[in-house]
Amino acid sequence: MNHLVAIKHLISGLALLVLISSCSSSRKSTKRVDGPPPSLSKPAPAKKPEEKTKEAAKAPFNVPAFGKEVKKATYNIAFFAPLYLDSVFATSNDIPGRTMPRYVLPGLEFYEGAQLAFDTLQQQGYNLKVTVYDSKAKQTIPSLIRSKALEGTDLIIGAVSNPELKELSDFAKEKEINLVSGTFPNDAGISDNPFLYISNSTLKTHCDAIQNYVQDAFANKNIVLFRRNTTFESRLAADFKASYEKMESTKKVRIKEVIWNDATTTEEISKYLLTDRTNVVIVTALDENGAKSLLRKLSVSATTYPLQIFGMPTWDVIKLKEPEFKGLQVYYSSPYYNDKTDAYSRYISDYFRKTYKARPSDMAYKGFDLTYYFVKLLHTNGVYFNGMVSESPKVITSYNFLPVYLKEGGNTPSYFENKNIYIIQKGDSVDIKMNK
Repeated sequence: MNHLVAIKHLISGLALLVLISSCSSSRKSTKRVDGPPPSLSKPAPAKKPEEKTKEAAKAPFNVPAFGKEVKKATYNIAFFAPLYLDSVFATSNDIPGRTMPRYVLPGLEFYEGAQLAFDTLQQQGYNLKVTVYDSKAKQTIPSLIRSKALEGTDLIIGAVSNPELKELSDFAKEKEINLVSGTFPNDAGISDNPFLYISNSTLKTHCDAIQNYVQDAFANKNIVLFRRNTTFESRLAADFKASYEKMESTKKVRIKEVIWNDATTTEEISKYLLTDRTNVVIVTALDENGAKSLLRKLSVSATTYPLQIFGMPTWDVIKLKEPEFKGLQVYYSSPYYNDKTDAYSRYISDYFRKTYKARPSDMAYKGFDLTYYFVKLLHTNGVYFNGMVSESPKVITSYNFLPVYLKEGGNTPSYFENKNIYIIQKGDSVDIKMNK
């Protein structure tokens, strides 16, 4: 039976154990790789009692649950990803063209990477009961909660967006379960859940990181922010201004703000640029069309004015192959960087090559990385690993989860967010990491 068909049957109750064969887009599965390489293997841990709970002297971050030491012989993990199986198999167990629809692939590939992480950890002796849920299934998260399907969960990992993230967050807060948001770069309006971890950093965090980088990296600089006259880009500009105000660096230079549109001419743009110093240009356009429209105008000015152009995290997928972009120094920010040379990345690549006859996508690497990172935290430190999250060694990329306090004067985190942002320069063939 085709693996996609097998998954359709096994997901009939909305959940399936991760021990089944991996679902795939157009790949044929072969024999599973025999265990992790020696560099990833660990001796099986000594068996712990069924459940061990100990109150700590002081609760980290003023959250009483974080002061408990709760270790178990087996941990229950709920994993959510947008697999769209009800839609894909709405009329048949067959897929036209034998390939998955494009909109399915990000969630599916994140799941494939996570499954490999779960399998690898279980081969190392971790006792895990993992249940995978399709976040885009007909059976909704509220109905799962009402049916008590998520009761007894020790950790939730989700590649989810709105409204699923808010629904899971409300449940996780009530039940005091750590929830890891793996892919959504937004807090979904959540402001009071210290059990929530946002790994794909918010745009405000990106604005802070770009601001800090450009202020410190260039000594003699002219900083110009180009935004369109929209509410969204106006808010991003306000975030950059707020970041500037809270900076204590003696090297900081005030940002000039310019509103542009498609009718803006290169002559109008050049009025804000200088010939005798580096012009640091920050562009708040997230969309490719808007970004390229302004880059074309800037490319004309680049022959006269020294430019360093900084874009948004969405620019990671923009290809600048057009001749007019040649020679432009373009950067973007990202919470994730993988040069694919470490032992884990080579292990993932080898597994996908042998199993699917294909290369793993960035989403597959991310699924493995995040899952491996947090399940190791859970296994090593117990259910409430929160006080140790900043001390866990990196797997592929580096995380820096810090408490975010949205309420003025609050002493309990609104949530935890990954504050580690890489500044990356776009290259002709390979993008280059500029900061540590």
